[in-house]
Amino acid sequence: MANESASVIKLMKENGCDILDIKFTDLPGTWQHVAVPTSEVTDDLFTKGTGFDGSSIRGFQSIEESDMLLVPDAKTIAVDPFQDGTVTVIADIRDPKTGEDYSRDPRNIAKKAAAHLKSSGVGDISYWGPEVEFFIFDSIKFSYGANHGYHEVDSDEGIWNSGEDSMLDGFTLNTGMRPRHKEGYFPVSPVDTLHDMRSEMVRILVNDFGIPVEKHHHEVATAGQGEIDIVFDELLKTADSVMAYKYIVKNVAKRHGKVATFMPKPIFNDNGTGMHTHQSIWKNGKTLMAGNEYAGLSKLALNYIGGLIKHGKSLMALAAPTTNSYKRLTPGFEAPTILALSARNRSAACRIPVYFDNPKAKRVEFRSADATCNPYLTFSAMLMAGLDGIKNGYLPGEPLEEDLFELSSEELSKFPQVPGSLDEALNSLENDHDYLLEGNVFTKDVIESWIDYKRENDVVPIQLRPHPYEFYLSFDA
Repeated sequence: MANESASVIKLMKENGCDILDIKFTDLPGTWQHVAVPTSEVTDDLFTKGTGFDGSSIRGFQSIEESDMLLVPDAKTIAVDPFQDGTVTVIADIRDPKTGEDYSRDPRNIAKKAAAHLKSSGVGDISYWGPEVEFFIFDSIKFSYGANHGYHEVDSDEGIWNSGEDSMLDGFTLNTGMRPRHKEGYFPVSPVDTLHDMRSEMVRILVNDFGIPVEKHHHEVATAGQGEIDIVFDELLKTADSVMAYKYIVKNVAKRHGKVATFMPKPIFNDNGTGMHTHQSIWKNGKTLMAGNEYAGLSKLALNYIGGLIKHGKSLMALAAPTTNSYKRLTPGFEAPTILALSARNRSAACRIPVYFDNPKAKRVEFRSADATCNPYLTFSAMLMAGLDGIKNGYLPGEPLEEDLFELSSEELSKFPQVPGSLDEALNSLENDHDYLLEGNVFTKDVIESWIDYKRENDVVPIQLRPHPYEFYLSFDA
């Protein structure tokens, strides 16, 4: 819009900045960027955009149609604390020929999902509260070649270092005090060694990027697993915030000589990291989720959850989109593999939190996603699944109160389960995606590009390569 450049230039001058860093999200869900000097920060930049090569971005254009435009959204500006003299802004992507928003721009899909909710008449806004988890390691090594393959992560906080010299302050005598496997939830210092670092992340989220935070804490696994919970907001804003969150966590870790990862299962035999996603629909300032049904839910909320469960297998192709995601989704590590509804019980994919009895707090938490996902696509897909459940009156089935992790294999087989692999999830998406096409929110080319990209770059490379543990199992056969 006209005059948007003035507010950006004002912020740049007030903070001694002379570079505007324009960030956007590729199809898999990673920030990319290009930077311009103050002289290029004009109204034309915010109305007409700046060009880039879309064929060089994952999941975007082919080489013969490579020219694309980045149009910054001035509402997303912030001073970048990791780049000297730099203000950051998030951009939308536009086709220069048609002048229309680009169909594969994840941010555009999120905008269309929010608009579709309004046009459906069901509600006028949806709220999203993701619990994004991560690991902070001291080092990571990995390599793969024709004749070798290995990885090694390390953290002074890892319980496996209980017999080693400490790495915390150079090499000193071991002082112990490490969280054991599955015992890292909520310990105080000195067991929790990363409180100060997470607090620094929180300050940057709140003070530099204007993202409200509810709390932060150590998570269940050993070796630096953490979580920072941001306050819920509408769909597009929350997806923007998740992208900034990942950027902040990674760069604060780098600042301290460590490395952060959102990889779901980097450590064997301990809990992985997920992104439990709280969601609700409102209309005219009132929640539509509260009522007199199970766990204080409304009939509409049950139908919404019914949609999540009905389309749960295909949702996972977007919500848990890496082969490693399915190493996390195994019984026994608090990772819900059963597509079922339950109040309080964290072993169900769809959980109803009951911390408070305030109707405004009524929501569903979808627990099977992880932060390797593209949040714009994942939140949009969940909303579309829920709306399809409302439209068709889907029900979630009988609520499950027992600990699903304790059920026998025979009992578990009676319930729908998340896919066992990314390949299976992609097959499910291929066979079940019409609900995503409603309102032209997702388009056929987005679905096809996603499936093709994931098969070519995730599924097939893993299928082709021998796994190191296969040598342990079968080398002497």
